[in-house]
Amino acid sequence: MSMLIDVRNLDFSFGSGELTLPVLKNVTISIHQGEIVLMTGPSGSGKTTFLTIVGGLRQAFNGSVKVLDQQLINSTEQVKVKVRQQIGFIFQQHNLLKSLTALQNVSMTLEMYNGSSERERLNQAAAMLEAVGLGDRLNYKPDQLSGGQRQRVSIARALVGQPKIVLADEPTASLDKQSGQEAVRILKQLAKESGTAILLVTHDYRILEIADRVVELEDGVIKD
Repeated sequence: MSMLIDVRNLDFSFGSGELTLPVLKNVTISIHQGEIVLMTGPSGSGKTTFLTIVGGLRQAFNGSVKVLDQQLINSTEQVKVKVRQQIGFIFQQHNLLKSLTALQNVSMTLEMYNGSSERERLNQAAAMLEAVGLGDRLNYKPDQLSGGQRQRVSIARALVGQPKIVLADEPTASLDKQSGQEAVRILKQLAKESGTAILLVTHDYRILEIADRVVELEDGVIKD
């Protein structure tokens, strides 16, 4: 299986001089195609910061961060955009546009890919929503959906572009046990079918069984 994420000796700090706050310290981890890795650890340990660096949302300067064979350390915005276009993001708060239906929220992700018509995008979005069990909720807006259903829309949105990597930040934090387990089960099934690598940051120890591997980040250091 090919290596999609290869991080070596990554250091990252906020601030400078006497106000420097080290957040990540000599972090080394690799994730392969089709692998599901859960990253756990206490609040403030650097998990979300790590996720944003791997996702090309934050610039880092020390170490090596290769994502989809692109070096993100000291990279240009064009390199980061190229990487982000191949990543599906899932956030704790869903980040759905309230004025759009589930179908529109998912289909708009496909607008950054060239060559598809609006009808093709809508059909593709409908098929993905069907796959996550929301085929009867296509025209519902977020306020008309339960928390679990909104998270399923965000999963559909993350996967509809057939990304090579999915990065998820606390995707079950606002869900009850049943909804959370259902969300990650759908995520695992759909990702395994397509060979997508998943890096999922979580405090939720109820979902650890979905992982191929669990790593712990504490005080910016990955624990053995």
